[in-house]
Amino acid sequence: MQRVGFEMKIHPEMVEEYKQRHDDIWPEMSDALVRTGWRNYTIFFKDDGTLFGYVECEESFEVSLDGMSREEVNQKWQDDMSPFFQLPKGAHPDKNMIQWREVFHAD
Repeated sequence: MQRVGFEMKIHPEMVEEYKQRHDDIWPEMSDALVRTGWRNYTIFFKDDGTLFGYVECEESFEVSLDGMSREEVNQKWQDDMSPFFQLPKGAHPDKNMIQWREVFHAD
């Protein structure tokens, strides 16, 4: 298992809609996350639109991201969610996560 922190940036004026989309996450997207090893997945945000995500990956973040890249529902989700993010035109959020390095952990 690998613990991962990552950062992304959404348009601040879209924070509430972004939250609502995740409150109503598609069941097939939730199923895909489980199938590809995403556990204890949490997203936090600040008012300026900065997001911090935390996830525990069964094998590794790379393996979990790769698994999601092969899920048809993920492509649809990324297309649907892309307008929320401050990204280059045509870029998908899951390809632009800034991974944080773990330096300490205590249970």
